[in-house]
Parts: sequence; C-alpha cells; structure tokens
Amino acid sequence: MEMSISNTPALHQVEDPTWSCVDFISDLHLSAQSPETLQALESYLFKTPAQAVFILGDLLEVWIGDDSLDHEAFSVERSCLHMIQEAGLRTPIFFMPGNRDFLIGERFFAESGMRALHDPCVLKTQGKRILLSHGDALCTTDVDYQNFRQQVRSESWQIQFLSMPFDDRLSMALQLRAQSQEKQAMMQPGEHADLDHKACLGELLKHQCELMIHGHTHRPKRHELDSSHAREVLSDWDATSLPPRAQVLRLENTRLQRLDLL
Repeated sequence: MEMSISNTPALHQVEDPTWSCVDFISDLHLSAQSPETLQALESYLFKTPAQAVFILGDLLEVWIGDDSLDHEAFSVERSCLHMIQEAGLRTPIFFMPGNRDFLIGERFFAESGMRALHDPCVLKTQGKRILLSHGDALCTTDVDYQNFRQQVRSESWQIQFLSMPFDDRLSMALQLRAQSQEKQAMMQPGEHADLDHKACLGELLKHQCELMIHGHTHRPKRHELDSSHAREVLSDWDATSLPPRAQVLRLENTRLQRLDLL
C-alpha cells in the first residue's frame, strides 16, 4: 500500500536565478465532473511561456491513495497525471499537496514527473524570496478544521486509512466532502475562514521572505500585512462557472500580474 506525501522527498527551497517567467496556480479540484477544467489546464500547460509552473495544492478534488490510479473511478485523474507528465517535458512542474489531495504519494509523483514541495517552501528567483504555501495550515482561527487537519496528517491515521478497502475509503472521502459542502453552503458571506494575519506575518519573518503566495480560500486578492510584507491569494479554477475561472499569477521580470485564461 502506498503511503502519503510524508514518504516522498519534498523540497523546502527552490532556487533558480535564470528564470524570468514563473507561473503559480492552485485549487483546480479536478474530477470526473470537471472535464472542461482539465481541458483548460492542458491547453495552458502546453502554451505557457513560463520556465516553471508551481501548483500550490488541491489539483484534485479528492485522492484516497495512489492505488486510485488502478481504478476506473479515477480515470480522469489518471489522464491528468499522464498529461502533466508530458507537459513536464517542456516545463518543470512543481506540486504542493493541499487539503483535498494530501494523500498523493510516491507513485503519483513518479508517474506524473512533478517535483514535490514541502508546505511551506521558499522560492528564490528574480532576486526575490517568496514563501509558497497551500494556506490551510494558517487558517488558525478555524479550530475544528485545525484539529481535523492534525489528525489526518498524522502517520498513524494515514496508515490506518490507507489499509482500508478502496471502496470504504472512497465512501468515507465522499461523505466528508458532502459534509464540508453542506457546511460551506450554510455560511454567510464573510464567515468562511481566512488566513490569520499574524500567522502569515510570522511565517514570512521566520523564512525571511517579503511575499507569500498561497491558495485554499478561493478569494484572489493581494493583502498588505505591513509596510514591507504581503500575501497574494490564488484563484480556484472552474471552467463551467459564470464567468469561468482559470487564473494564473505570473512573476515575469520581477513583476506580478494576474492572467485570466478563459
């Protein structure tokens, strides 16, 4: 049985002073219900001028272990893996698992060709130090979620979960997802958890970075934390929404810009 990301060597720092164009995306939530979004990703990956692409979590809507690649229920995810492997031949692709796909393991990385990132990870390029994160670990005011996150990220929980039959794992994952969607639907605007200001600033100071780039909240915006520190929030992707969402945050020649692909 394949284990989780904890058994896959993950980069704590990426450095390349020669890159002049780097892209950041996150929260595509790919599944059998989102073929249009997968198509948008494929078109983007084979056309982007970026010299590196960083996917900061939740590439997939759900992942219950790398043996998912052997089941027809995950045929779309398997197609995504093969497409990324091919696209990675022209552009290095880095991936940081999020809260939906944290059980991605060694086999997935080996077959996709993506390079695993630790959360957080420092990127050094174009004369900048940028802190990359999925973001969910910094939603510190959501105590219930942080307790749940600590539980499911533990080695003991993952060993127990991955030892369960495939159908039982899938049923459990879908049930948890339905509960999460129901909870979110009942929330009023402004009630959704956001990253904690002090926690973000503390991480930036700890890693000696002035900028953090993250996903998770699906609310793309720049937040100024103080006079010299900020965080940039990535958009989620949904090619069937109105209007469609497929946004890239691009760092090109030290300048950040948001690009809508659809």
